[in-house]
Amino acid sequence: MRRRVLDPRVVVFRRFAAAGLALLIGSAGAFAQSGTPAPQDQSGKPPAASTADANKDNQRKADEFVEAAQAINGPAGNPECVWLGRRVVRLMWRDDLDTAFRHLDLYDRFGCPGGHVQATFRCLTRFGGQIDPKVAETLDSRIHVCWINPGAQPQAAAAASPAPGGPATAGNATPAP
Repeated sequence: MRRRVLDPRVVVFRRFAAAGLALLIGSAGAFAQSGTPAPQDQSGKPPAASTADANKDNQRKADEFVEAAQAINGPAGNPECVWLGRRVVRLMWRDDLDTAFRHLDLYDRFGCPGGHVQATFRCLTRFGGQIDPKVAETLDSRIHVCWINPGAQPQAAAAASPAPGGPATAGNATPAP
């Protein structure tokens, strides 16, 4: 039986065709997964408006840090303690305790007072009925109010007649002015 000898050009062409086919099959899978590209901005706002909103939000956050530094004496008023502490309280409120404890370890490493987190969370539980879980801003604003003044009281409770001897405070919480 006679063995057929192939032209070297045919061998090279077959290898090139096989590699091209493999590349085509691999890229078809990538195209199938990518689908149609989504529009970048679905909010309908012009880019200038979203930039203005971002600037307002950044200014509000900076003002909150300044307010905390002026209202709180000691390390609890430091920007890193304010940011980490409010984050810990938010995570505790949302029952993400594992993440809250990891953040609390970092909070402690910065030398921030753990008692302030405790008093802030205690204050936040008093506002529980006024926090709308669907609106993140209500939770964040209540956390900020409680961080600045852990002795803050909800308006409904403050309007009720206080017990004889003034309002009672627990632990290291300070009474509301």
